[in-house]
Amino acid sequence: MTDKLTPVSHEITRIGWIGTGVMGLSMCGHLLDAGFKVSVFTRTKSKAKALLDKGAVWAESPMAVAHNSDVVFSIVGFPPDVREVYFGEQGVLRGLKSGAVSVDMTTTSPSLAVEIADAARGQGAFALDAPVSGGDVGARNAKLSIMVGGDDAVFQAVLPLFRLMGGNIVHQGQAGAGQHAKMCNQIVIAGTMIGVCESMVYAAAAGLDPTKVLESITKGAAYCWSLENLAPRILKGDFAPGFMIDHFIKDMGIALEEARRMGIRLPGLDLVERIYKEASALGHGRDGTQALYQALRKMSIG
Repeated sequence: MTDKLTPVSHEITRIGWIGTGVMGLSMCGHLLDAGFKVSVFTRTKSKAKALLDKGAVWAESPMAVAHNSDVVFSIVGFPPDVREVYFGEQGVLRGLKSGAVSVDMTTTSPSLAVEIADAARGQGAFALDAPVSGGDVGARNAKLSIMVGGDDAVFQAVLPLFRLMGGNIVHQGQAGAGQHAKMCNQIVIAGTMIGVCESMVYAAAAGLDPTKVLESITKGAAYCWSLENLAPRILKGDFAPGFMIDHFIKDMGIALEEARRMGIRLPGLDLVERIYKEASALGHGRDGTQALYQALRKMSIG
């Protein structure tokens, strides 16, 4: 069936984009900057203004986006949002043409990714799951790590578009494999971020200059992306979301549910999830994950 795939080209390929949040706005912008024709939909039209100003064309629904596109990208919030975008009355699958490709870049459940792929295949189309890592900085700089699940021929066809958004693109396997790889990513980051924030709480309690602490530990074995990119935001008092705590809680829930389905326990992640939920209960759910620092500071003296 992959003989229906058409190679990507600026002249022929029409792109659809659904979701213009912190990540999607930048990612779609790169496709426009590269000269592709893009149709865009998001629930709040004003959030697409920057893309419309760049030349994107507004579509009234996900179905309309799909009807006008050869490759449809989506990056929305939660699994129910993904389900509505694809399976709703005005969903992508109602407009996706034979030979077209849908690419969901939301972090969602592997089982939902498989369901979308099966539905697309049933109507002669294709689907990839391609969640990303790298945060708002990676999205702006087109340096995202993109983890892709789906047929290899479809992956190869879409690869030129992925390269406009990311610096590390890996085909992980069949449908759902991209989402499983993203769960591995989130398991690592979830615990690491608590370590970063608690180290800053400890440094403050010890009377250390946190800038000097970072100067030392970012050059040693403790180095990690979160330490380099998010710890400086903590020192500046910048807790705006690159990735919201509530969204991270969603991801941990998916990972824990998948672990249960596979018959394994993740006791560390289970503990970490409870800390994130407590941070959300303290009012930091819509803040970036670096706001764990504020919550952990409160917990440390409570």
